[in-house]
Amino acid sequence: MTTRLRPLILSDLTFAQELSRATGWNQTPADWRRFLNLGEGGCFLAEHEGESAGTATTISYGTDLAWIGMVLVDPGFQRRGIGTALLHGAIRYLREDRAIACVRLDATPAGRPLYERLGFHAEWGLRRWRREADSESTEEFSASAITLTAESFALDRSVFGADRSALLRSLAAGSFGGIAIPDGSFGLVREGERALYLGPITAASTTSGLALAKQLVASCPPHREIFWDLPDENAAATELAASLGFQPVRELTRMWLGDNPLPCDPEKIFGLAEPALG
Repeated sequence: MTTRLRPLILSDLTFAQELSRATGWNQTPADWRRFLNLGEGGCFLAEHEGESAGTATTISYGTDLAWIGMVLVDPGFQRRGIGTALLHGAIRYLREDRAIACVRLDATPAGRPLYERLGFHAEWGLRRWRREADSESTEEFSASAITLTAESFALDRSVFGADRSALLRSLAAGSFGGIAIPDGSFGLVREGERALYLGPITAASTTSGLALAKQLVASCPPHREIFWDLPDENAAATELAASLGFQPVRELTRMWLGDNPLPCDPEKIFGLAEPALG
C-alpha cells in the first residue's frame, strides 16, 4: 500500500473541511482558503491507494520562521504512517526547499511523542479555554472590523518573533470584530465552525491586554460559544479567562525544530491566532 503527498488544491477543501469538522477543530471553509492563499504551495494532501487520507498545512513568516498545522488523518486511514509522512513532507518542504531557519507547531498530547521523535523541542504550554453559550440570552451585540496600524504590525513582530503582517491583514479582513489602541495593541474575534474564536490578541502591556480581552468578550453575542487559546505563562490572561466564565478544555504544547527558536513573549500574547497559525 502506498501513500503519496501532493499539493492541496481548492477542490480538496471539501474533504479538508469535513476532516477538521470530524476531528472537532474549529476551522471554517474561509480558514482553509486562507491556508491555501498564504501557504505558497506548502499545504499538502495525503492520498492512500488513491483516496484522500490526510492533510498538513504550512505558512512561512519570512525565512526565519514557519508554522506547521492541520496535520489530520482520516480515522479510516490511521495507524498507516500517514501522519508521519505528512510531517516529513512538510518539514522537508520548509527546511530544504524553503531554507526556513526555525519551524514551530502546537502539539496535542497525542501528537507530541511523534514530534519529539522527529526532533522537535517543547517550548511552553498553552490551553484552549471555552465559554459555553447562554441559550437563554437574546441580547444583541455590536462589533466592527478594524484596519491594523503600522504600530500593531511592529508590536506583533516583536512579541511573536517574526513578521506575520500578511496573515494579520487576512485575519482582520475576515473578522467581524476587532479593537486597536494607540500603543499598538490589538485584538480580533471571528467566526468558527463550532464557536466564535477570540484572537489573535497582542498587547504592549498587561493593562492593554486585559482591557482588549474584556472588550472583545463583551462584544460577542452571549448565545454563542467562544474559544480562546492562551499561553499558560500568561497568568493574567488565564486568570481573566477563568473570571469571565471560561474553562480549559484542551492542552497543547508549543514546539520548535531547527535553529534556536526565535524569541517570543508569551506574557504579551493574550490570544493566539489559532494553533495552526501561531
